[in-house]
Amino acid sequence: MNSFPYAIMAERPDALERLDLRIGWGRYEIRVLRFHLTTFAPGRIISFHKHEEYEFHFIPRGKGRVILGEQPFQLEDGLFYLTGPGIMHYQEADTLEAMHELCLYVDIRERAGDEHAADPWEAAEAEQCMARLRELPLVPAEDVYDAMSCFLEAYQASVDNYAGSYTTIKQAVLQILLRAVRAFDTGKTQPALPSRDMSAIRYRLAMKYIHANYAGPLTLEDVAEKLHISSRQLQRIFKTSHDRRSFSTIVEDIRLEAVCRRLADSTLPIETIAVMEGFTGGSYLHTVFRKRMGMTPSEYRKTILHRNGEEHLKDE
Repeated sequence: MNSFPYAIMAERPDALERLDLRIGWGRYEIRVLRFHLTTFAPGRIISFHKHEEYEFHFIPRGKGRVILGEQPFQLEDGLFYLTGPGIMHYQEADTLEAMHELCLYVDIRERAGDEHAADPWEAAEAEQCMARLRELPLVPAEDVYDAMSCFLEAYQASVDNYAGSYTTIKQAVLQILLRAVRAFDTGKTQPALPSRDMSAIRYRLAMKYIHANYAGPLTLEDVAEKLHISSRQLQRIFKTSHDRRSFSTIVEDIRLEAVCRRLADSTLPIETIAVMEGFTGGSYLHTVFRKRMGMTPSEYRKTILHRNGEEHLKDE
């Protein structure tokens, strides 16, 4: 059994590099230039050179040495290092052991215009990540957030070519950048993640549920259970909402609105309408309707029919 999971990437070494990967992220465009697994034979040397782009070097297996600027560092599996624009570096595999490297080579440029930064939180994270990339120290770090697994995920997506594979590959690229930056995290305070007003959200969800189920038996406990909160918490949400109505008043209002529509649009008996819209019967509806509307259901129907008749005459 092969204990080196990345060996599969050697079967189609250019699978990812054949793709024209351009990723919009905040006000930046990330263009992937190289994205592969490469192997340095024992003793192989890549002499000093530099790039004008960013290159992420991850070592999944083997050991060797890198010189960043003028400082030499030993490499072993589980480490990675970053070379940025203009950084001179030298690479060398161990004389007795091959060194494998997962390489992501990207050109990151600003996009013209502000229309690309539609999501302010995503744009802010892109800015923060780019600022950190520019200031990362020229030293290898441990891949504590497993950015290497993103290479394998992207490769498998390109080979399988399933619905959504292209998006998966682009997300893998962003994850490599983000996880590499986090590996150098020095405990700086991060901005709070975007949050939502949960009371307002729960109020809207409760209202949707009530509107969908008002005609049947409905209790405060039923709605609270659907929202996974206590009935006391839900009652407090209703009382602190913009109209400060209680649960029973809300349900009654919705039922009365439905009754009024039925009275205006149909000739169904009032008893039938009462049961259809959640009331226990015609007598109870009569009591509630008169108290809330100042007239009986029958009087309301006559008023509406008379008004509609007058409007019809005006139209003629």
